[in-house]
Amino acid sequence: MSKFIHSLLLFVVIKFGVPHVHSQTLDLSKAQIYTTISDQNILLRSIEVLQNEAEKRSGIKWPVTKKLPKSGQSVIRIALENEVTKLPPAYQTALNRLPELKSEGFKLVALPSEKAILIVGKDTRGILYGIGRFLRNADMRNGSVQIPDQLALSTSPRYPVRGHQLGYRPKTNAYDAFTVAMFDQYIRDLAMFGANSIEIMPPRTDDDFTSPHMKLPASKMIVEQSRICKEYGLDVWMWYPNLGKNYTHPDSIQKELKEREEIFSTLPKLNAVFVPAGDPGDLEPDVLFAWLAKEAVLLQKYHPHAKIWVSPQVFRPTQKWFDAFFSHVNKEYSWFGGVVFGPWIKLPVQKIREIVKPSIPIRHYPDITHNYSSQYPVPHWDLAYALTSGRESINPRPHDEKAIHNAFDQYGIGSISYSEGTNDDVNKFVWSDQDWDPERPVIETLREYSRLFISPDFTESFAQGIIALENNWKGELLTNESIDRTLVQWQQIEKQAPLKVQQTARFQMGLIRAYFDAYTRQRLIYETNIEQQAKGILENTKSGNSAESLKQARAILESAWKKPILPDYQAKCQALADSLFKSIGAQLTIKKHGAMSGRGNFIDLINMPLNDAPWLLDQFNQAEKITDESGRLKKIQEILHRTDPGPGGFYDHFGDPDSWHRVVQTLPWKEDPGSLQSPRIGFGVGLVGEEWVDEIQATGFKGQVTPRVWMKQAKTLYDEPLKIHYDELDPKADYRIRIAYTGRFRSRMKMTTDDGQVIHDFIKTGDTPIYEFDLPKAAIADGQVTFIWTCGEGERGSQVTEIWLVRK
Repeated sequence: MSKFIHSLLLFVVIKFGVPHVHSQTLDLSKAQIYTTISDQNILLRSIEVLQNEAEKRSGIKWPVTKKLPKSGQSVIRIALENEVTKLPPAYQTALNRLPELKSEGFKLVALPSEKAILIVGKDTRGILYGIGRFLRNADMRNGSVQIPDQLALSTSPRYPVRGHQLGYRPKTNAYDAFTVAMFDQYIRDLAMFGANSIEIMPPRTDDDFTSPHMKLPASKMIVEQSRICKEYGLDVWMWYPNLGKNYTHPDSIQKELKEREEIFSTLPKLNAVFVPAGDPGDLEPDVLFAWLAKEAVLLQKYHPHAKIWVSPQVFRPTQKWFDAFFSHVNKEYSWFGGVVFGPWIKLPVQKIREIVKPSIPIRHYPDITHNYSSQYPVPHWDLAYALTSGRESINPRPHDEKAIHNAFDQYGIGSISYSEGTNDDVNKFVWSDQDWDPERPVIETLREYSRLFISPDFTESFAQGIIALENNWKGELLTNESIDRTLVQWQQIEKQAPLKVQQTARFQMGLIRAYFDAYTRQRLIYETNIEQQAKGILENTKSGNSAESLKQARAILESAWKKPILPDYQAKCQALADSLFKSIGAQLTIKKHGAMSGRGNFIDLINMPLNDAPWLLDQFNQAEKITDESGRLKKIQEILHRTDPGPGGFYDHFGDPDSWHRVVQTLPWKEDPGSLQSPRIGFGVGLVGEEWVDEIQATGFKGQVTPRVWMKQAKTLYDEPLKIHYDELDPKADYRIRIAYTGRFRSRMKMTTDDGQVIHDFIKTGDTPIYEFDLPKAAIADGQVTFIWTCGEGERGSQVTEIWLVRK
């Protein structure tokens, strides 16, 4: 064997461990656990994790022995790295072959000749994570525990902060229904995949104070969360927004400090407090940092080493605000921990890294829980999915999460994710594994997730099933035939799996998505066909028959809900939703499961209209009120030809993939998944007086029913220009441009061309959808033009839905 190949194989073993398909295994069914570590402050609950998790899956409870088992008896030996010199020579030789460890790292080695597994931690956490990786690699089934006998792994985390937010508040889609024991298990699960931090929330947030699901008051549950983390040796962070009405008046400040003292004084452990500058709690930087200095004194009274971290998170930022904010950041106050980069931050993280001093750390706060209107939305998501799955459905996105992580990880010290419940469960484990090792293939994480949480028998099929669910959301739903194959994959697992696996919440979360996606696609095909039939009736309307044509077209459209398809698929989703509520408190409907609107209740949306029926029926109502036949016929033609730009004209809907080629893309998605420097797809029509609408509906402006296409548009964030390019125009022609401005931002926008022509100055959008302007002939002198939209300072972003270029 060449030295190169030998070195390559050694790298693979060290970096990733031996592939699990290795045919030789070490039988640990009769093993004993042995450690010379007597300090319980080092072991904490690590031995308990090893014993409990193996016993759950195999029925075997390994005894802990105080004496090293005799030769020939299998043993799981746990040690600290500084104890290696006290181990037998064979153990030392095997361990010394592997690279040295860094903080929180571990070595995991199988010694078949000694019938031993060595778990050696650099420190307390290293032991816990070594046990976690051992359990992830073990084949555990009733009466048997096997491990690959060539396992030899040395690994240390790339980043020091690796965690997730588990807020106990009503707005979440499951956490508020957790018991203490459920939090203990979930935190343990996350720790087994390398998480070292859990972020909790105070009782008062931008939410209701309590919910009917809560088993304990929030003030008591956060104490339990903190205690659990302390027992596992994990860090505790707290997301704590500023919700007071005044942070300058002495009386108001004392009230806020009193609230925080009641919380800080009760928590067994608190390492850091993260305060968002806004969303909620907008404060001017001078006021914010003066207040935080007072809060820090109180924090460190009870937790002397705790620091306060701050994010420049604000909905409508100005340059003046940022200048003041970063001026304070760079003063490096003694109580200041660092900057948090999360949702609704205008500046890219690489720009923040340039602005703040190198000594100031940045922590990522990635939104892994939301599908749209979020930091990292599903790219080019189909409108049918946005309508039915909503913003916060079960959303495994393993490859997307890796791409997002790896685009920005080098600018920070790790991450604590933004999560609103169990819907993002897979994403949590992928993200933690990437914070540990950004080079690790996603499929390896998914295989370990499947082996540990589902069954060794379904390691590969379940992992591939998760990837198939992610692929369900790619491309146009109407033509994505793989969705039906995905359902078959999951049905085969369900058919083969024992009842214990079928009742596992993580299996049911995947299964419900497979059925939901397939149901949604088949319904889209069905309703698209129904719409075409209805339009066909109208197309053939003859004079004197308009009323009857409208009646027939209405009946066809109404058949979508009067004659629904696949009732067994819908019933399956409802049954799985009930089961998930019972097992993990997942709230997938409002009425039956007590969900909050827009917070995971995607089963409520399962029958949202997927065609243009709402708008068409509204138009039919208007047509039927017209008394004369010619007027009705004219109205029918307007309905059918709403998008017609006329001879030689152009029409584009920028929520449609067929028109996206006109949108100027400055960076590829993998370089800018948060689209802070490039355009993205947006959803929603926008309602006058409403900043936020929980669900996407064909209703907008002042409450009127709108065309389906108005629910999806191209947009940019903040003052990033939105550019749309047209070519092959007739330079000799005169054009009039008609534009549909829809979307929830309702910003002040200005429209110009690439040669400096002003189409319109700043106008406040959102009050009316359609605007028309003459297109300056000079702008198309060469047969092409790039339209440019910009926002005023402090606006949320630019949005464009439709364009008609009509020849005069």
